[in-house]
Amino acid sequence: MKFSIERAVLVKAVAQAQSVVERRNTIPILGNVLIEAGPDDVVFRATDLDTEIVDRAPAQVERPGATTVSAVMLNEIARKLPDGALVQLTLEGATERLTVQAGRSTFSLATLPREDFPVMASSEYATNFSAPAGVLKRLFDKSQFAVSNEETRYYLNGVYMHVARGEDGQHLRCVATDGHRLARIDGPLPEGAEDMPGVIVPRKTVAELLKLLGQVAEDEPIAVSVSETKCRFATPQVTLTSKVIDGTFPDYARVIPQANARRLEVDAADFARAVDRVATVSSERSRAVKLALDEDRLILSVHAPDTGAAEEELAVAYGDGPLEIGFNAKYLKEIADQVDHENAVFLFNGSGDAALIREGGDTSAVYVVMPMRV
Repeated sequence: MKFSIERAVLVKAVAQAQSVVERRNTIPILGNVLIEAGPDDVVFRATDLDTEIVDRAPAQVERPGATTVSAVMLNEIARKLPDGALVQLTLEGATERLTVQAGRSTFSLATLPREDFPVMASSEYATNFSAPAGVLKRLFDKSQFAVSNEETRYYLNGVYMHVARGEDGQHLRCVATDGHRLARIDGPLPEGAEDMPGVIVPRKTVAELLKLLGQVAEDEPIAVSVSETKCRFATPQVTLTSKVIDGTFPDYARVIPQANARRLEVDAADFARAVDRVATVSSERSRAVKLALDEDRLILSVHAPDTGAAEEELAVAYGDGPLEIGFNAKYLKEIADQVDHENAVFLFNGSGDAALIREGGDTSAVYVVMPMRV
């Protein structure tokens, strides 16, 4: 095997591969990237047995072939090569070592046989459709912050992608929750997605998908394939395949408040900054920030017995009775940071009830956060 590839192209392909490989594993080849040089291009493939990424990159191929090499090592080498360098990769048949050359730099890397590399089994996908990259990015980006890290409730360790019926017809919907906060984001339903089975896309896959979507134009069509056990997202160059979480996502509709009548409207950016400022005095990440509401006035305060106290007042639109309610400062700021519109709308019931948050008059993005005792 022998081919030449631009340094920038190599960096992009190998960086994607090494973010998928499992750093800590008992199977050495899972730390490697499979490099397959064909007649016209080179395919870089990496997997952790649950997720697989395949990147098809342009290259000048002199001699087709294939091998596997440490993804982390190749990524480090590629990153440290000079910008604009043309990198030559050669597999020496006698030694089975991969030589990487660029300018006056030469590296000789150990390899493992390509035959030992596990390739994710192909799957029959029940649903195939295409969606703009911008639509998918919004759905996953605005919901991922609420994914749970608790391994005991594994069915909450991902984003639930499914078809849902709203007030104005069917939507492609993404939902995530950790039991303390919830994000429900709707987007237009792509043609062909009507019968898609609902799947829980794992947290790691969501992170890799968002990296992939960030590399293409918003209107770039992304091919999406879904089965009961796998999902696949593909651009013309990169294909991301993943097993889905084998579990049942809870009935999230039951925790979304329907009767919250107290309405607060506030500048989302001002609110996020105010929460961040008053939370500074607390050494605990989960310190509650108290919201004290009165007519057109909001006072945010934090009291930390060991470090001090902070208070800030904001002018808001609020016309209901006085209310005091506490929330996890980190959760409030994360939700406020998701708001793309100028104003955030909070709907409250009582001090012990969950709050509903919307982005202005837009109902396609809904957030729920549970209160804390203050």
